[in-house]
Amino acid sequence: MDEFGVYASFGVNGPPQRLLRAQGPCRVSAALPPSVRQVVLFSSGPWGERICVNAELIDANQIPITIGKLTPYNKCLSWEQWEEETWTDGVTLHVSLEGGNVTNSELIIAVNEFTPKNTTAPLADRELSGKRKRERTAEGGSDGGGKTSKARGEENIYPNGVKEKTTPVRKVKGQARSCQKLFANRADAFKANAAANEARETQMTVGGTPPQNGARMKSRQAKTPTQTSSLVSPSGRWGQTLCPIDAQTAILIGGQGARMQFCKDPMWKLCTEDMSWVTAETLAQGPTPEARIGHSAVFDPDSKRIFVFGGSKNKKWFNDMHILDTKSWRWTMVEAQGKVPPLAYHSCSMFRGELFVLGGVFPRPNPEPDGCSDSLYIFDPHLSIWYQPILTGDKPSPRSGHSACVIQERYIYVFGGWDTPVCYSDMYMLDLGLMEFSVVKTSGKAPSPRSWHGSAVLSETKFLIHGGYNGNNALSDTFIFDIETDSWTELKLPQLSVPRAGHSIITMETPARRDPSEDEESMSSVSIRRTLLVFGGGDNEGNFFSDLTSVSVEELLDAA
Repeated sequence: MDEFGVYASFGVNGPPQRLLRAQGPCRVSAALPPSVRQVVLFSSGPWGERICVNAELIDANQIPITIGKLTPYNKCLSWEQWEEETWTDGVTLHVSLEGGNVTNSELIIAVNEFTPKNTTAPLADRELSGKRKRERTAEGGSDGGGKTSKARGEENIYPNGVKEKTTPVRKVKGQARSCQKLFANRADAFKANAAANEARETQMTVGGTPPQNGARMKSRQAKTPTQTSSLVSPSGRWGQTLCPIDAQTAILIGGQGARMQFCKDPMWKLCTEDMSWVTAETLAQGPTPEARIGHSAVFDPDSKRIFVFGGSKNKKWFNDMHILDTKSWRWTMVEAQGKVPPLAYHSCSMFRGELFVLGGVFPRPNPEPDGCSDSLYIFDPHLSIWYQPILTGDKPSPRSGHSACVIQERYIYVFGGWDTPVCYSDMYMLDLGLMEFSVVKTSGKAPSPRSWHGSAVLSETKFLIHGGYNGNNALSDTFIFDIETDSWTELKLPQLSVPRAGHSIITMETPARRDPSEDEESMSSVSIRRTLLVFGGGDNEGNFFSDLTSVSVEELLDAA
């Protein structure tokens, strides 16, 4: 194994079998025997100029079950059937190599079922005839009219691609019409308080972990691309995080798009200088974060690091802490002391170098429904330890999908959230000096009960709430809260009129628009303004957005 190769072991007793070699096809497809329930994929030998190996498991309908990537720094992947609830018979492994001197061709191989008699048998590589390929396509999901699937390279355009930037509601060519509901059965739960024993059966897989007592998304099958190198902006998604790391740069992490599939372009860098997206290349030092949704990502300006915590993936829940150093672009995973439960759809706020994690969904053993937390956990990065502070006052009831805004480096304002079958519109304030919670009694027209809304701090005294989900529908309304008067003000803005939930809202510095009538001297100077940016989300009607909407913070404050 001195030369480069990519190998796979199929099943617990299966010997390694070579899929890719230094000189050979750059793509391989292998149909797994029904008896195989585990797959281990790894590389061996020098990588040279090779960039990565993309891998995905595909079901009989050509729908991805899970994806992964080998790199020179992350040389092994493994999957087990119990981790992937959609893994059934008829699974195919697709592997493709990027970079280096490769032959642009594809090989379809058969995987030997391992028995004690064939422990030394090599992998049976064989090119299939055109007839056999047509049969395989028909089995894997033709369009019913005798037309076979296009080459995999032609499928590498996301259904929620760049065309959605200005008109997020319009479907893009190639996107299947669907009635995929983000929260369909959760609405039923909200109305009828669905039985607890059925909660896990009806959970919606949200790009990672199901929301609390969530609902399974309903939609028709659609093709999902295998590579993202041709994309110029993120694919449509919800449940992601968008984290500013400096005045004009933000990092997008995770999320889930159509067909309940995790986004295959999980990480992007946004530059607000020209409002452009660039795929964020990172070097994996230690375990990289597994694909997920409902996680949190917070940037520490002192250490220049992003802290990614929690989230979920199908039936898997996370309580891991991953750190991305934005100076070296390397990931590390913290082996922290102390106890924190697996959580998703929690809030996470940075205060004096520590992370304050409040609420969220956590799993319970079957057949109990998943529960919501009302606890506050604090992570100290310097000591790598979790601890729970002593709190006083009236703290919020258990909830998930709420928002939390740090104001004046002293207070955390918590709004809304969900704990089946109740959706909240109440407000709490945590005094970080006294570690005391109190109920905020508000005036003015308050937002209706909601969860998975977006929020952002606009000034020292005001923050914004936009969109969300009320148990039945995605919302499009916008409100500003003033902490000096404890009052709400509703805004009517055409830029924020699309119903969406699970979206990201941040404030950044962007170049101001030029007035064509200005003289050349004025045009040569750069004018910067603070801007509210809204990205992604879903509308509970099958649309997942990839648009980036911008509104001047000054305009918002004037309107309030």
